[in-house]
Amino acid sequence: MVRAMPVEDRRDTFTIRQLCREFGVTARALRFYEDKGLLAPDRRGQSRIFSSRDRARLKLILRGKRVGFSLSEIREMLDLYDRKDGGAVQMAVSLPRYRAQLETLKRQRADLDAAIETLVDGCEWMERRLAEFRPDLLPQASDYESVLRARLDHDHDEPLPRASSRI
Repeated sequence: MVRAMPVEDRRDTFTIRQLCREFGVTARALRFYEDKGLLAPDRRGQSRIFSSRDRARLKLILRGKRVGFSLSEIREMLDLYDRKDGGAVQMAVSLPRYRAQLETLKRQRADLDAAIETLVDGCEWMERRLAEFRPDLLPQASDYESVLRARLDHDHDEPLPRASSRI
């Protein structure tokens, strides 16, 4: 008689806990993806048993989310997969979407770089103005003040240097 291997020992199935641990997601996220029809685990009583197909789909879902695709876009691309053509149709549809998303992210990066430069310039300008008119209001002013106080207190303990008679 052949005994079935426990779910945890098989490489073709995964528990919700295993996938959560592997991908750093919550069980709630996996249930959400299941509710949206992106994953389709088998049920054994109250347990969900995920297939290697579900694992591969989860990997693609998380990758798609990371690069900015919506769940509906991810679903459309995932649903095009067909083993008979080696995923060719899926790739043919996904490639222009990937290229478009790449261009979008490049524009966003340029916008972020410009915003960062604007903020750096603004901070430097405000620091110069505050240093000129109200250095006590600079963000590190209290640090400077404590250093200066310590130095002044130390200077008071030592006799003042003699003035030179030469001028």
